[in-house]
Amino acid sequence: MTVENMENTRLFYKGVKIDIRTEEYIRKRLRAVEKLLNKILQIEVEIDLDKKGKFRTEVMIKTPYNLYRAEETTESIEGSIDLVGEELKKQIRRGMDKMRTLRRRGGRSIKKRVVVDSDARL
Repeated sequence: MTVENMENTRLFYKGVKIDIRTEEYIRKRLRAVEKLLNKILQIEVEIDLDKKGKFRTEVMIKTPYNLYRAEETTESIEGSIDLVGEELKKQIRRGMDKMRTLRRRGGRSIKKRVVVDSDARL
């Protein structure tokens, strides 16, 4: 098992040798996901080879408020990373939309409760 740690990103490899080109590809895909988030505490990427010869890739992104996790098993590392990246982007966008909706609902509820005095100058 090989563990690499750069900045807040940890890469775990179990039974797999990763060349520089593949590692750069992994980091490139993770950067695309990082752009959607403001503050990331830690990113963990785990890649291992199962008994059937397929690559299982798991990525966990920890933020102060949420934990995003995706896992895929395919024939190639690049394919797994692509699918995991898309799943993480989907989770992040869903969370952002949820927060936006909650903020709007809160604003509407405050607006409904505000009472304007008839003597107020508007």
